[in-house]
Amino acid sequence: MFRPQSATSRQESEMAAKSLRELQAAGNSADPVQRLRLLCLSRGANGILGLGRLFRRMDEDGNKKLNLEEFIYGLREIGLEVTDEEARSMFEKFDTDGSGSVNMDEFLVHIRPPLSESRKKVIEEAFQKMDKTGDGEITTDDLKNVYNVKSNPRYISGEDSEEMILKRFLENFEQDATKDGIVTKEEFFNYYSAISASIDNDCYFNLMMRQAYKL
Repeated sequence: MFRPQSATSRQESEMAAKSLRELQAAGNSADPVQRLRLLCLSRGANGILGLGRLFRRMDEDGNKKLNLEEFIYGLREIGLEVTDEEARSMFEKFDTDGSGSVNMDEFLVHIRPPLSESRKKVIEEAFQKMDKTGDGEITTDDLKNVYNVKSNPRYISGEDSEEMILKRFLENFEQDATKDGIVTKEEFFNYYSAISASIDNDCYFNLMMRQAYKL
């Protein structure tokens, strides 16, 4: 049975507390990009995921790009206190081609805590195991083929149906305000890159993932 939330809750709590301490210690003197990363991590494993979803809601034409005005609005909406000058400097850092827009995917990869190749590989393995249809998204239909709920106490007692239990699993990776029952590869990686930030040892992270997903 796959239980990412319970398997990683201690690491997530430690990571959030550590990030909050670092954010408070840094104050407004730290690099704005690092402040944004710490702010997201201080909100738990879904913090960066929430930033990504906020920016996607703002991307009305679906081109995955943000202009300076949208970028500044998004930063302030998530609670990052930055001056216009700091925000513009951050924007220019991510506007690598000088086009006047920032690619959201590239921006989120930079904000996400770095992952070693071995950690990327095991996260990828876990995602591929869950994504039975191979369409780059995990849904309850995917989970029905890999997640047996029949030994779940809430299923046995009749409190929850199979569908409810599978939806609850997917909610581990989603924000309360934007749950849609679909977990993309980006959301999956954002979740585990945040968890990864609290685990120093690659071998331990690898073991945790393999136990959680029976890889």
